This record gives sequence, C-alpha cells and structure tokens, in this order.
Amino acid sequence: MKAELLGAIDGAADLAAVEAIRVAALGKQGSVSGLLKTLGKMSPEERQAEGPKIHGLREAVTAALAARKDALEAAALEAKLAAETIDLSLPAPELPRGSVHPVSQVMDELAEIFADMGFAVATGPEIEDDWHNFTALNMPESHPARAMHDTFYFPDRDEAGREMVLRTHTSPVQIRTMLAEGAPVRIIAPGRVYRSDSDATHTPMFHQIEALVIDRDIHLGHLKWTLETFLKAFFERDDIVLRLRPSYFPFTEPSVEVDVGYANEGGRRVVGGSGDAPGHAWMEVLGSGMVNRRVVEAGGLDPDEWQGFAFGIGVDRLAMLKYGMDDLRAFFDGDVRWLSHYGFSALDVPTLSGGVGTPA
Repeated sequence: MKAELLGAIDGAADLAAVEAIRVAALGKQGSVSGLLKTLGKMSPEERQAEGPKIHGLREAVTAALAARKDALEAAALEAKLAAETIDLSLPAPELPRGSVHPVSQVMDELAEIFADMGFAVATGPEIEDDWHNFTALNMPESHPARAMHDTFYFPDRDEAGREMVLRTHTSPVQIRTMLAEGAPVRIIAPGRVYRSDSDATHTPMFHQIEALVIDRDIHLGHLKWTLETFLKAFFERDDIVLRLRPSYFPFTEPSVEVDVGYANEGGRRVVGGSGDAPGHAWMEVLGSGMVNRRVVEAGGLDPDEWQGFAFGIGVDRLAMLKYGMDDLRAFFDGDVRWLSHYGFSALDVPTLSGGVGTPA
C-alpha cells in the first residue's frame, strides 16, 4: 500500500489530483485511516507489532503529499513568472478613486476669493431657534416665511420656550457673530439650509453663502465693488456686468436684486457681457442690501454708529451656472455616474494665482 500510494502521489499532475489522493488515503473513509481504526480491534501484542508500521505509513503519505503540493505550487509560480512580463516604461494603472462634490469645490472657491478680500469664515448651528432665524432678522411672527409650508419646525422648544427650526438661511450666523464679536465685522457664512420646496431648481436641503460687513461709513458703493470683484473672480471673466434693481428684504434697507448679463451658448447659460447687448439677457443671481437698523440693534450694536451691507447667494446655483448642470436634484441623488462626470480631483485645489476654477 505504501509503494502504491507514494507512486500515485509522485505521479499527481496537479493540485486537484494531490487533494484526491489525500482524501482517498487520509480522509475519514480513506485506506490509511481504515488501517488506523483496525488497531483498536487488535490484541496488545498485535498493536505492538503492527502499530509502528501503520503510523509510519501515515507519516510517509502525509510527508509525500506536502512535498508534492509544494513542488506543484513552485512549478506553477515559475510558469506564471515566465509567461508574464511587465513593461516598466508604461504608466501605472489608474486606481479607482473618489471625487470632490461640486458643492464642496465651489465652497472652497468662494472661501479662497473672500479670504483674499479680508473676509473670515463663520459658522452656526443648523438647528436654530426662531428668534435668531426670524425675529432678530426683522421677520415678525406674522411674516410668511414662518408658515409651515416654508419651514421645517421641531415639536420641541428650547429652554427659553422658543420654537426650533431647521434654519432657512445662514443669516442667523450674522446675528450670532455680531453678538459674540461686536464690530467691525467682515464675514462669510457658508452652510446647509432647509426649506420645504422641491423641483428642478429647488431641493428641501441646499447650500447658501452669505456675507456681512459692519463698519463705520459703509455705503452701497462698497457693496457694488465687493459684488463685482467676487463675481469676476468666481466666473474668471472681466466682462461681468451687474444690474442692481430695487427690491425688498426684511433684513436690509435699501434692498437690491443683483442681475448679471449672460448669453446662451451651446445650450447653456454663459455669464458675461451686458444683458442689454445683442443676444444677451439679464439673470438674477443674488439678493443684497444695506443691513436694516433693526438687525444691527438685534446684533447688540448702535445703528447710528455702525452700518453695513449683506448679501446671500445659493452655492448650488453658482455651481450650476459655472459648470453646466441643469437639475439641482441630481446634486443630492448620490449617483456615482453623475459624480464621476461632474466631480473634481482632490488635487484640484482652487487658488487665486492658478485660477479658482478647475475643469470638471
């Protein structure tokens, strides 16, 4: 039996054949295992005579199986190495990688632009009380923005008994900053905001960035220059033309809507030029104005001494205008195909020297 098994092992052509021999010899129903079972039925004298032979057989078969397996694996590796070649002059294969979401990219672009203009970044809670979110911003209890169809309310109230909401804008950060730091103030407040609205250009959760400047002797000229400088840097065009229209916002007085000129090129809106030029039109991009006296007072400042301006714009909308998306809902669907097309490399860090815009 020993000679037969060792010969079969030596002639095994592959690992599958070696495994088959192992099962046939050393498995529960194997021939060698059967001999080991017979030892229990032998007399002491027979076990003393036959036991060493049977155990020796098992050890020899086990060793032969291991040696043949090692030899076959080594031969397979040698064959694989001989057949495979690597061209070291070729670039390394590209590994799967993630991408930076357009909203995050545009947030970084805006922070870079405003940091160069001397603005700090301020943040605040996304769950706000109604005083910071509405009352301090000159929106009394009768204001329509407080309606249930506009605002996500919580059933609980804070320690002061005030209603709690998912903030509808980042403007509460302006109040919190004035109360905490006083004046002068020069901040931007980017972040997520929430409103009960959903269509191709609105989602219940979206992103805003607001700016606040509080100082002495601030006027609309400062606001216009800031907006022109910001939009020219963001869209990377010197031909940005603004049109300011009178409007109404409860937290600014006077208030202005800001339009930019644009043209349709290749099925998409391209910002640039005057809206009155042939083939061009005007498009509203943001709201702004001089900070209302009541808002300055709510921030703990004297409106006779301190004045300022504020403006707000949707980050998602800026991304759509600059990079050519046409449906806001796709921003938050989590579709990997959309992200791989519109996403940015982690190395596409916006810089003013290199241009805040990077190819998507």
